Amino acid sequence: MYHLGLDIGSSSIKIALVNASTGKSVGVVTEPETEMSMEAVKNGWAEQSPEDWWSYVCSGIEKLCVQENIKKSDISGIGISYQMHGLVLIDKEGNSLRKSIIWCDSRAVGIGQVAYEEIGPEICDTHLLNSPSNFTASKLKWVKENEPEVYAKIYKIMLPGDYIAYKLSGVVNTTVSGLSEGIFWDFKEDSLASLVMNYYGLKKEMIPDIVETFSVQSKVNEKGANESGLAKNTPILYRAGDQPNNALTLNVFNPGEVAATGGTSGVVYAVTDNLSVKESSRVNNFAHVNYSPGKPARIGKLLCINGAGIQYRWLLNNLNVSSYEEMNILANEVPIGCDGVSMIPFGNGAERMLESKEVGTRILNLNLNNHGKGHLCRAALEGIAFSFVYGMEIMESDGIKVNVMRAGNDNLFRSEIFSTTVATLIGYDIEIYNTTGAIGAARAANLHKGDFEAYGKAVLDNDYVMTFSPKEDKTAYENAYATWKKELELILNNL
Repeated sequence: MYHLGLDIGSSSIKIALVNASTGKSVGVVTEPETEMSMEAVKNGWAEQSPEDWWSYVCSGIEKLCVQENIKKSDISGIGISYQMHGLVLIDKEGNSLRKSIIWCDSRAVGIGQVAYEEIGPEICDTHLLNSPSNFTASKLKWVKENEPEVYAKIYKIMLPGDYIAYKLSGVVNTTVSGLSEGIFWDFKEDSLASLVMNYYGLKKEMIPDIVETFSVQSKVNEKGANESGLAKNTPILYRAGDQPNNALTLNVFNPGEVAATGGTSGVVYAVTDNLSVKESSRVNNFAHVNYSPGKPARIGKLLCINGAGIQYRWLLNNLNVSSYEEMNILANEVPIGCDGVSMIPFGNGAERMLESKEVGTRILNLNLNNHGKGHLCRAALEGIAFSFVYGMEIMESDGIKVNVMRAGNDNLFRSEIFSTTVATLIGYDIEIYNTTGAIGAARAANLHKGDFEAYGKAVLDNDYVMTFSPKEDKTAYENAYATWKKELELILNNL
């Protein structure tokens, strides 16, 4: 038997199958083959059709089962991961009322900022662990203010993963982790955030019923079976937003464990039982997948670094080199610290961890007589690594205590220079795993049984690649980081 994992992204839908007993990956497909489009009626807006997600889920399931020669009736459980913070609205007949306002849509920024000030920073920080900001609750308030005819027809609001579960089962529900990412959860009261609902004038009846993250949340109904091809009564056993799910995929559940990704942007996601919000202006806090009301907290602290892999990709496209491997070879010919060259990597918009300042990418101390491609390649890798270390310092000042970082096997973390630099400066191992969020969601369909040890063994047995450990002699790394940090702080002080 097999478990199915669905990862509902904003650029594509990934569908994975794993062996239900061993967790071994059987196959993964991506739908559509070209990137999904986003509609931007105005600058800063981003919308997608929920019906398109469902269509790609159905075609992807068909494609994967044909590719692997597997009968859909042999799929015994479903796990769902999804793009966080999106808003889906349905009427009583289950029809979506408008396109989904997705995570990168910024129309509700002002609404959330005013709410933070008027509700009160201390109340927001202690109850919500965040500002209402541009999250789902603020997007719903925008609809109420600007599309009253749509708002009047709302039966239930959903996150993207809730919608896919609804299309499969006909049942509308959500999780505490999902509510927290929408800023609908009050951590102090361990209940729906009445303070946000009342302030925005939202109807509590719109919020779906809450189910456990790891549980039989619902089962595929006849309509869902006819459209997806899955067997009727196949259980949906897990659901989570993409960043908590990425942490789960890397077996990150407990305080002291950190998940990291190094794609176009970088993400550090640390699990803690500490409700500190000292850095709430720079770090988001959500209920992790194993958060349970009334039990010791499991909070996922999320820090995003917009300027990460995008900088290394820019160099690849503009340095007349053929591959990342060639860039890494060039970088290896240059000593730690790049003979004085520093690169500040924040050229992908405002950085929340830098208090939303637009720093840009800057190349510093470049000598046109002595420095070449290799210096740029190494300075880029070191600069991105230093930004991760800078972010970890913010996390640690917010109460995070760390003993291991686990990361996906992406371009940045495959670089020995990058991973060794980060490991040496933060002082603990970085374990690399070759896996995806869709595979993690499929494996998580087993966790309703409560056997986290078996889950961790499946990750280790199937995905582990290697470990980067801190170097004993840190001096050169510390000196290079001190130089980089001094340059960054000089820039920040002058903005």
